[in-house]
Amino acid sequence: MEVKQLEAVVAIADEGSVTGAARRLRLVQPAVSRQIQTLEKELGVALFERTRSGMLVTPAGSLLVERARRVIRELDRARVELQPTPHDVGGTVSVGLLESMTDLLAGPLVTRVREAHPRVHLRVLTAYSGHLRDWLNAGDLDLAVLYDLPPSPSFSVEPAGEEQLWAFAPPEAALRVGTPIPLTELTHVPLILPESGHGLRVLIDRAFARLGLQPHASVETNSMRIQKSLVQQGHGWTILPAVGAAAEVASRTLSGAPLCAPDIRRTVSLVTHKQERQQPSIQAVAAQLTRCIDQARSTGSWPGMRQ
Repeated sequence: MEVKQLEAVVAIADEGSVTGAARRLRLVQPAVSRQIQTLEKELGVALFERTRSGMLVTPAGSLLVERARRVIRELDRARVELQPTPHDVGGTVSVGLLESMTDLLAGPLVTRVREAHPRVHLRVLTAYSGHLRDWLNAGDLDLAVLYDLPPSPSFSVEPAGEEQLWAFAPPEAALRVGTPIPLTELTHVPLILPESGHGLRVLIDRAFARLGLQPHASVETNSMRIQKSLVQQGHGWTILPAVGAAAEVASRTLSGAPLCAPDIRRTVSLVTHKQERQQPSIQAVAAQLTRCIDQARSTGSWPGMRQ
């Protein structure tokens, strides 16, 4: 099994065809086909199903693609670390962001990294906190912005601030940004909430439990977009970080207010792997991401966020 074969497997999986993979790898199509055929013969399994619409990854192929990505990524890191010009950092860095903060941080991060470190290739992935933690553990992410992550022997957790949760309702509810609303007021309305087990839902349930109450969850979903859409349609209220629906409040398709009594907050942290020698490109991207967070907080772009 050779690296060029693994690169061909990943390229075909990403592009969906030998033609696209050959273009990406700057090879002729027969060369890419031979690499896959040789590898399939060596392993004794089919990695792809050949169809009229393209190359479909088989279950065995999916497993190899996952492993191949890690091998290629580690080799890329080794090349970067061995380069004699450490200040001119390069390589691939994978960053995990929660859905609520992608609009706020993804664009500024890409801009900053391109300007300061043009040889760094960014992979920006979004998911719920549980998935991001799993990807960190598996080595699929180099760093992530997460909430309420406890100290860990495996990760470096750097708090970046505290974020307040808000209630959001249809415009006619007339919630006001400058007038906090007690959590008890939300016991009288149906709530559109994240599904049980989600990190935000755990925080919400704990806040209600401190008051001896339970939230009336009329709908549960794993999508923040669905939460906001259902509230806009008048199906209930929801609880989200302020940044998650700031645009809708500004456009008056939702009304929102900070929650109080109790004031519900969560710690925003930048999480990286603990290593004796951190890869320079990861350090560089982490520094730029920290600056993006600081700027969003200081300019008020991240409502409900404080140091």
